Amino acid sequence: MFKFLRDKVKGALDRISKKVEEEVPEEKTEILEEVIEKKKDADKKISVKPVGEEEIKEVKKKGLLGKIKETISTKKISPEKFDEIFEELEIALLENNVALEVIDKIRDDLKVEIVDKPISRNDFSSKISDSLKKSISDLFDAEKIDLIKKIRDKQEKPYVICFVGVNGSGKTTSIAKVANYLKDKGVGVLMVAGDTWRAASIQQLEEHGKKLNVKVIKHNYGSDPAAVAFDGIKSAKSNNIDAVLIDTAGRQQSNKDLMREMEKIIRVAKPDMNIFVGESITGNDCVVQVQEFGDFVEIGGIILTKSDVDEKGGAAISVSYVTGKPILFLGNGQEYKDIEEFDKEKLLNSLGF
Repeated sequence: MFKFLRDKVKGALDRISKKVEEEVPEEKTEILEEVIEKKKDADKKISVKPVGEEEIKEVKKKGLLGKIKETISTKKISPEKFDEIFEELEIALLENNVALEVIDKIRDDLKVEIVDKPISRNDFSSKISDSLKKSISDLFDAEKIDLIKKIRDKQEKPYVICFVGVNGSGKTTSIAKVANYLKDKGVGVLMVAGDTWRAASIQQLEEHGKKLNVKVIKHNYGSDPAAVAFDGIKSAKSNNIDAVLIDTAGRQQSNKDLMREMEKIIRVAKPDMNIFVGESITGNDCVVQVQEFGDFVEIGGIILTKSDVDEKGGAAISVSYVTGKPILFLGNGQEYKDIEEFDKEKLLNSLGF
C-alpha cells in the first residue's frame, strides 16, 4: 500500500539531504552541556557506577560550573534555500495526488522546524524526516468516530446510516462489509436496497444479505428510494434491530437532479450518519467529490475502497484534512472481512515513518 508514494518521498528526502550537504555552508557553533553528577539513590535502590576521582578532576578542568564547552558543525537553512530544496518534496507529493492544501501545510510545518535553525549535519536527515512524519500525522486530527459506541448509545433504535458516493465507487460491497463488521461486534443490522435504478443492484444486495444472513428491505426497480428507506427503518423498529444501512444509487455530483433526489432520501430517512464511499485510487478526485457531496448532505465519515491497490495514497493523506471528516474504514480486498478501521499509525508505517 502506498509503495509509489513511499519511494518517491524517500527519494526526495535523500536528494534534499544531498543538496544541503553540498550547497549549505557549515557553521561552527559552541554549545554548553550540563555535566550531571552521578549519585546513588538509596531509597529507590538504583545501582549506579560511583563517580571516581579521575572523573571529578575532569569535571573541574571543564569549569567551576560543571559545564562542558564543545564546538560542533551545523548547517542553517535560509528561507530562500528552503523554498528551493522543498521543490523536490513538492514534486513527489504532487505526483502522488496529494492535495495542494496538504502540501502547503507540510511546507509551512517544515519551515517552522528547520528554517534558520542550526542543525547538526549528522542530524539533518532525521530532523526533516521526523518533522514530515509529525506534519502528516497532524493531517488526521478530525475527531475519530467510534461507530459501535454510537450505535449502542442511541436510545431509540435503530441507528440509521446512509451510504452515498459516485457511480462505481463500491458502495454496495462496502455496505455488505460494514454489515459483516457490525455483526461480528454483536450489532443487529438490516440493509436497505435504496439503489432502485442500477441494473441488478437489488439482486446484488440481496445476495450479500443471504450470505451474511442479514435481512434486506427492497421495492421494485424504479421505486422511490426514499420510500424504500422509510420502510426499512420501520421494519428495523418493529424488529428491534440496532442499525440500518441504506444503499443509494451512485451519482455524479454534477447531476443536480440526482443530488436533489439524494437530499429527499436524507429528509425522509433522517440518518444518524451519512458515509461517503470513494475510491482511494482516484486521488484528488475523491477529495473533490466529498466536498461537493457535502454541499447537499452532511457527511459524517468516509470509507476509502481499493486502498490495497493504491500505490500513491494521495486521497488517504488528503481527504480528511481538506474536508475535516474522519476516515472510518479502508477497503482492502473483495472478501467481507477485507475492511479495516482506519489507523493513522499504520498509514504512517506504510509510508516508511
